[in-house]
Amino acid sequence: MRETIDGASFQRMVIHAAASINIQKQHINELNVFPVPDGDTGTNMGLTISTAAAEMKKAPLNTVGEAAGKTASALLRGARGNSGVILSLLFRGFAKAVKEKDTIDGRDLAVALDFGVAAAYKAVMKPAEGTILTVSRLAAAQAAATARENNNAEAVLEAAIREGHVALDDTINQNPVLKKAGVVDAGGKGFLVILQGMLDELRGEPIPEGGDEAAAAPKDRADFESFSTEEIQFGYCTEFICSRDNKKKDPEALRGFLSALGDSLVLVDDDEIIKVHVHTNNPGRVLEEAITYGALQTVKIENMRNQHSEILEEAHEAHQDDGERKIAAPEKKYGFVSVCAGDGLAEVFRDLGVDGVISGGQTMNPSTEDILREIDRTPAEIVFVLPNNKNIIMAAQQCVPLAEGKKVIVLPSKTVPQGISAMLSVDPDAGEEENVSAMTEALGRVSTSEITYAARDSDFDGFAITQGDYLALAEHQLFGTDRDIHVLLERLAQAAPQQEAEFITIFYGEDVQEAEAQKTLELFRTACPKAEITLLAGGQPVYYYMISAE
Repeated sequence: MRETIDGASFQRMVIHAAASINIQKQHINELNVFPVPDGDTGTNMGLTISTAAAEMKKAPLNTVGEAAGKTASALLRGARGNSGVILSLLFRGFAKAVKEKDTIDGRDLAVALDFGVAAAYKAVMKPAEGTILTVSRLAAAQAAATARENNNAEAVLEAAIREGHVALDDTINQNPVLKKAGVVDAGGKGFLVILQGMLDELRGEPIPEGGDEAAAAPKDRADFESFSTEEIQFGYCTEFICSRDNKKKDPEALRGFLSALGDSLVLVDDDEIIKVHVHTNNPGRVLEEAITYGALQTVKIENMRNQHSEILEEAHEAHQDDGERKIAAPEKKYGFVSVCAGDGLAEVFRDLGVDGVISGGQTMNPSTEDILREIDRTPAEIVFVLPNNKNIIMAAQQCVPLAEGKKVIVLPSKTVPQGISAMLSVDPDAGEEENVSAMTEALGRVSTSEITYAARDSDFDGFAITQGDYLALAEHQLFGTDRDIHVLLERLAQAAPQQEAEFITIFYGEDVQEAEAQKTLELFRTACPKAEITLLAGGQPVYYYMISAE
């Protein structure tokens, strides 16, 4: 058995751990107790530790202290979601304990695991039992007990994992939500997968097949500079929806026609419409043929060669900084950074004065580095950050000590409507405390409801849920389910928050046709005659509707 761990071994352990969790991330995602498609714990933890794996691949490191320090730094910047942030804290405490160590033995490892637990508990405002915190704490306690009898690094790590699995199995009894759903904690499971990957490396076991590729650091953007604009074969991204007016024409014939004109073809048809996406050099011919099937309802054509040229220009400008962090000098007192998904919502925030909009939300949590980059770009003395999702708040808070040359204030907005309401309450002439107070108060006035769909069959809190059911959520709590979305919309319209509201805003997602959204607007106008109601195309990729009542 391996008695000690050196810097090179620790590097390989982190790389192996990242590969292991990326292989199992979908299983971990499916442990999320709510059947809404936001099962992202495995994805977040995988992406988080993959940033550290990429750092470990750059160059050999001489000591465990150096390797652990670089791992912790990479994890902090790459942390996504609450699970990713807690993972980064566990490694931050670990790194602090071994900072001066060239190698570590079993006792050193046990102490480092305990330091990690302390760092994580200290950072979480209201630690809950039955979570990754519980699993890591009991695993560290067993590591300490084992180290007193056997000062062997491999034996100590093995004992920690063994006790961690006992603790994980018990999370179902400690957390009422987990007990109802009949699953163990996803974050705790992910942590043990990471530790097991590290142990497997110590034992000389191979990296899981496909795992090394999966553990590669996620890029912030594709390498658009690796090919020239002239290499783009089909220059126009063409999308349209047309009616199925001509029932005699087979949409499969249209598929064949479009295949000959371009690539990246996606064609979806039903009894009423045909929806098409295709890359082509002849968008005019595409639309001329489409109109023989029925009237065009929507059309969007984008010149991809122009887009690529603009991207190359931006990349060239970025390279002028020689890779150094670029921080905008303050030009004003207040600046704002917001997270949201969908072009429509992004435009709303920009109209309200937000300087930087980060694409993210449910299932796509931005990292601490993503948020920090927008903070750096914001030319203000004080930058307010609106996470607009409870699973992004912790990642945003990690930016506070990392920001340079400006003060960062993270407001605890848990939904997009809360973020919008906060922005509406900003007074550019008021003091910092006044704005914090006003924006925080505005968050509390907003009630948010959403309609989405079930990702899988489940039984939750007395509701029998079937995959594909529409789900209505009120303040993130299950409001109801139905196969008919209109039934849920009517029930939400009659609910107290909407009936008592002065203002209601309905955001509809990218899968909702405008005509259908207009019907929803009329439904709410009829059911909520006292409220002023607004309909906006949010463009959210997940939710069908997001309803804000204030």
